[in-house]
Amino acid sequence: MKTVTIDLENCYGIRKLQTTFDFSKTKACAIYAPNGSMKSSLAQTFQDIADGVASKDRIFPARASQRVIRDETGTDLPNESVLVVRPYDEAMKNSAKTSTLLVNPALRKEYETLHAEIDIAKGALLKALKEQSGSKKDLEKELSSTFTAREDQFYIALNRIKDEVEAQPDAPLAGVPYDVIFDDKVLGFLATKDFKTAIEEYIKKYNELLAASTYFKKGTFNYYNATTVAKQLADNGFFEAKHTVNLNADAKLEINSQKELEDLIAKEKDAISNDKDLKKKFAEIDKLIQKNATVRDFEAYLSSHEELLVRLSNMPAFKQEVWKSYIKARFELYQDLLAKHQAAEARRKQIEDQAAKERTQWEEVIDMFNDRFFVPFKLEATNRLPVILGQEPMLSLGFTFQDGADTASVDRTALMQALSTGEKKAFYVLNILFEVEVRKKTHQETLIIVDDIADSFDYKNKYAIIQYLMEIAEDPHFKQIILTHNFDFYRTIQSRFVKYSDCYMASKSATGVLLEPASGIQNVFVKDWKPSFSTEPKKKIACIPFMRNLIEYTRDATDVSFLRLTSLLHWKVDSAQITISDLDDIYNDLFSQNITSANSAATVISLIEHEAGECLKAADGINFENKIVLAIAIRLVAEQFMVTKINDPAFVAGIDSNQTTRLLRKFRESFNAEVATINVLQRVALMTPENIHLNSFMYEPILDMSDGHLRKLYGEVKALV
Repeated sequence: MKTVTIDLENCYGIRKLQTTFDFSKTKACAIYAPNGSMKSSLAQTFQDIADGVASKDRIFPARASQRVIRDETGTDLPNESVLVVRPYDEAMKNSAKTSTLLVNPALRKEYETLHAEIDIAKGALLKALKEQSGSKKDLEKELSSTFTAREDQFYIALNRIKDEVEAQPDAPLAGVPYDVIFDDKVLGFLATKDFKTAIEEYIKKYNELLAASTYFKKGTFNYYNATTVAKQLADNGFFEAKHTVNLNADAKLEINSQKELEDLIAKEKDAISNDKDLKKKFAEIDKLIQKNATVRDFEAYLSSHEELLVRLSNMPAFKQEVWKSYIKARFELYQDLLAKHQAAEARRKQIEDQAAKERTQWEEVIDMFNDRFFVPFKLEATNRLPVILGQEPMLSLGFTFQDGADTASVDRTALMQALSTGEKKAFYVLNILFEVEVRKKTHQETLIIVDDIADSFDYKNKYAIIQYLMEIAEDPHFKQIILTHNFDFYRTIQSRFVKYSDCYMASKSATGVLLEPASGIQNVFVKDWKPSFSTEPKKKIACIPFMRNLIEYTRDATDVSFLRLTSLLHWKVDSAQITISDLDDIYNDLFSQNITSANSAATVISLIEHEAGECLKAADGINFENKIVLAIAIRLVAEQFMVTKINDPAFVAGIDSNQTTRLLRKFRESFNAEVATINVLQRVALMTPENIHLNSFMYEPILDMSDGHLRKLYGEVKALV
């Protein structure tokens, strides 16, 4: 990215802007943009590139927008190569990309590889269990909460039932449809008092019948156990080998085949299930179920699986047995997952211990913020280990608020409520640090658009930001376009790291935005206007307020030269008589010079009037000295008009300060019906003082105002005379 060429039309209020930034010999450019000229509009246009969306004109959407921003090869800037740093965005937080800020990425790679096979095995088991259960629920959470007190202890749950599942001969409940039985509405119904009473009576009667059975015994040998035995004997060729089974009862019974055994089991089962009283109890349960429309699927299943009724009095235990049956039915996948997980545990612990000792670039960024920025809190990474290992994608920050010797841990919401606007903005900078450091880590070629990031900061934090921008400018992968309407900030970054030749000033006209080479950044009076005093009339006039200030600082306000210069900024009795020669004498005396102007006999007032007329013809632009000339001319004409109209020499002579304001107040009292005239004079009092009473240290107001406003006002004031 050696150059960036910009060609815009109708982008967020920018009617037209064409310029090229040359980054072949520099890493940063700066633009001073008065409020409303183009700063936010240009930043938004670059944000559109980063977001991959078209730019537009919000106020006049019918205007066709054009956005061409390309590098030296004529290629559009890619989205990822643009980073816009806004003045403030409270909602902005560190992104998932922050997790790449690791000192030892190999450690994370090994950890991820270690878990890759586990994740595959886990996925295979969960898929099989989903098929087995027919459930649409999150089975990982379901299984975990069934065997532990939480939903996030999947492996603990699997290990907890390992011995029980291994000892289980088969999976008697593997066919139970999970969502039918363990539906939330079904569980709610089963917990009702009426159902509990009915099921308890049913189970009581069932147990009585079981106790009276010839062959079945409660808790040891029920008909499920008998069916299982019959099947296993047959599967293992027991009866084919001519073995027999002897059942103990009042009379000994010898069984010679699987069919004989199954018939006996069926007969014994029917004797219990067809019991008149038991069926009555079941009918009562069925009647309760039929009343609840939400559990019809459950009732339909239960009607053909009465053997499950005895389990419904203890649903947690029933759910555990169902899960163990599911797992037993998919036992090989279960064993495979546990084996892989246990094999990885030892190395996982070693990696976690090593990672816990690693210092990441997060800490470096957080330390940078804690050390450089002045805010009433300290930061720390609270989940560094899980993010390092890839277990969590986002870095979480902890905040310790400090008030004298007292400290308190607070969350982000409480912190933001306690901070001042400037402190919130300082915290916002942390997110910028993260974003930039991520790009440093990945060597991402980036054009950073800095949109008044230091606006409203106190000086300590403002200089901390400037220092960081200066460090960014030293990185070969970064280029910066720094936008600001704060002239002090603009001047500071120029003195620290942005070359004078890479500084620009923006001006806005009806046809578009113009970027001009900067002027007057560092003491315009000494570096430009003072040396041009005898050769450039506008700069001679612009020197008047500076010279007056210097005399006030070095002598006092009663000095003759101070009073004479005051008469060139306010209309006094001697204003019209002061010549250019008089002004030259003040200059020579103040600076120990010996200059003589060619038109020395002419009056300074006539020179000001002539140069103000020339300002009206000037092209659009910054026109720094033009603004001062116009401001001086406007006020002199306005005050001369008011002095003449008021016609009270004693009143005027008694004014010793704030002359324009006091004349205006007197004019309103005397001519309150002249509303249009008063409106013009009020704009004079509003717009001209800061453009005239300026010094070499702070003259931002004159830069912030378009000279178009001053040209218009000058014409209106001249029309009063």
